[in-house]
Amino acid sequence: MTGFGGVKSVVVVGLGMTGLSVVKHLLRQPEALIVKVIDTRETPPGQDQLPEHVELYSGGWQQDWLLEADLIVTNPGIALASHQLQPAIKKGTPVVGDIELFAWAVTAPVIAITGSNGKSTVTDLTGEMANAAGVKTAVGGNIGFAALDLLEQEAELYVLELSSFQLETTSSLKLKAAAFLNLSEDHMDRYQGMADYRQAKLRIFDNADVCIVNRDDKETYPDIKGKTVKSFGFDEGNYGCVIQNGVSYLAIDSTPIIAADELGLVGKHNIANSLVAIALLDAVGIKVASTLEILRTYNGLTHRCQVVADNKGIRWVNDSKATNVASTLAALSGLKIDGKLHLLVGGVGKGADFSELSPALHDLNLMMYCFGEDGDQFLSLDPRSQQCQTMDEAIENLFPTLAEGDMVMLSPACASFDQYANFMARGDAFTQLARQYSTES
Repeated sequence: MTGFGGVKSVVVVGLGMTGLSVVKHLLRQPEALIVKVIDTRETPPGQDQLPEHVELYSGGWQQDWLLEADLIVTNPGIALASHQLQPAIKKGTPVVGDIELFAWAVTAPVIAITGSNGKSTVTDLTGEMANAAGVKTAVGGNIGFAALDLLEQEAELYVLELSSFQLETTSSLKLKAAAFLNLSEDHMDRYQGMADYRQAKLRIFDNADVCIVNRDDKETYPDIKGKTVKSFGFDEGNYGCVIQNGVSYLAIDSTPIIAADELGLVGKHNIANSLVAIALLDAVGIKVASTLEILRTYNGLTHRCQVVADNKGIRWVNDSKATNVASTLAALSGLKIDGKLHLLVGGVGKGADFSELSPALHDLNLMMYCFGEDGDQFLSLDPRSQQCQTMDEAIENLFPTLAEGDMVMLSPACASFDQYANFMARGDAFTQLARQYSTES
């Protein structure tokens, strides 16, 4: 199915920003579609913005609607394996997501990025570089704007961040280039194991002209033979790094492009992120030379290794976007601190194994503060750990011990929804506390 042919009744499962974008898109279609919305929340966000003629069932499921629908458009947070969807699926009703609807409608070229970590930075950076090159580019998907809302912009290129959840319900998205950055344990409460999680991610390559993979992570390579594959890594091959006169450069096929120490982003993982952005733009014919100033000035996303306060020699770093172990490991890699690291971790662990953090913690001068629903799972990783109920309590406890040269870093390795609406709200709360405490004597 690649369009609305024969479809009269559509049920949208899940409201919020994405659900609203779906409803608006459906109502713009030339076909006179009957659109209904189901949301299990009693008062779903966005219900006040629904047109009056769109019927809403909230606070549970409405199986009759699902069974009567010609098409179901589901929120990425709802797994296809959900028993509520299964009767309609067994009946043969197509179940898609907003990205599949985007695929049916889009006419300009699209590039997309997935991976366990780094995809938001790569997506945002790629969009900034493309716009700097004079290509009118719209950026969204799993970051910023819902994909369907991007169609209302006049764009010559679309850059999408795609999660494994979104890819599960996407089958016909044609991509000029697609990148699979890395694979590490995440969402094990949704998937049967790492192989299942990987297969969801690999769907990004199904209709991609160029597949961009990580040379240091063979799990990112497509299983399908005959694909055009380009790779990135820290050696000289393809998109990589070269050393000339003692200086490390990012390079294309061993030709230097920009010195690593000129990048606005810091850290080894951000050299990789920059290489992917270069590879994606190269794949769609955008000259990298016209984007170098962005690489020099771009300083990253809010909530990702962001210094939010720096006073009296003490830095406060908001890395709330680190919602899994690999992301926190990336933040800790190569960290240079004159004093002590006060690390805040915890939240909802999503079934993850946190033991991988232990070696990285061992080499740091730190104190770890473990809060939230699964905070107690971190205590055994390092003897220099303290359990707290909340992030506020953790900061209240650590503040009297701070000294010049110290760093306070929120890099939780967990989701936020036990105590916050999302990782942004958690990061905003940390930022507010950081600025409050950093000005106190």
